[in-house]
Amino acid sequence: MRQCELLDVCRSSLYYQAKPVSPAELGLMRRIDELHLAHPFLGARRLARMLQREGFKVGRDHVGTLMRLMGIEAIYRRKRTTMPQKGHKIYPYLLGNVAIERPNQGWAADITYLPMAKGFAYLVAILDLYSRKVLSFRVSNAMTSEFCVEALQEALRGYGAPEIFNTDQGSQFSAEEFTKPLELRGVRVSMDGKGRWVDNVFVERLWRSVKYEELYLHAYETVSEVRIALAGYFSFYNTRRPHQSLEYRTPDEMYFATDDMKKAA
Repeated sequence: MRQCELLDVCRSSLYYQAKPVSPAELGLMRRIDELHLAHPFLGARRLARMLQREGFKVGRDHVGTLMRLMGIEAIYRRKRTTMPQKGHKIYPYLLGNVAIERPNQGWAADITYLPMAKGFAYLVAILDLYSRKVLSFRVSNAMTSEFCVEALQEALRGYGAPEIFNTDQGSQFSAEEFTKPLELRGVRVSMDGKGRWVDNVFVERLWRSVKYEELYLHAYETVSEVRIALAGYFSFYNTRRPHQSLEYRTPDEMYFATDDMKKAA
């Protein structure tokens, strides 16, 4: 574990050996991911019909299996990459009537599927809801709680603690090793309600930007290549990319707008 910490490597990426997936299957998963980003309300049945029209020989069951592997669902059931774990504490949703008006008032985290040239991986990112700043991220080829905890610890070390931290009800986020560091810092843990696909809408917008502006433009072959590329992209995203929703300011400009935040940084 200490060696992984020194090298900034997720332990799960070392001992987990992913099963090989055929190029045809990877191409199909990539297309499902693209269609899901464009039409998140479509379930396996309609996605299968659309894919068939494009020449893919695939049925509803096969599409559904791949969607579960990728961690995506149609929004009418709750689009998510994680599933609740029996015995894990589920926290109430706290952002319903809250106006996010300052940095570190609310953070959010989510996981998404990442297509690669010869496989796939998963990305977790932690986002400040006020500024849209990406506070930390991790990439792993196994969807465990460990790489989510690593991202959380990095964000807490670098930016302090938020007032509210919102996630979905997935086992990665409801695990005690994820929620305990938050509770020890007095953070109010919040989890999306069933069927509330819009709760993490800002993170979902981030996934669209990441994929269309970076991942879909390249064919990365290894997790290490993806990790390096995303480090560069998120630096650009935070410091140079103007956001229309922020009146064309950058997330860093929004996050560090006050003297208190500048001193904390």
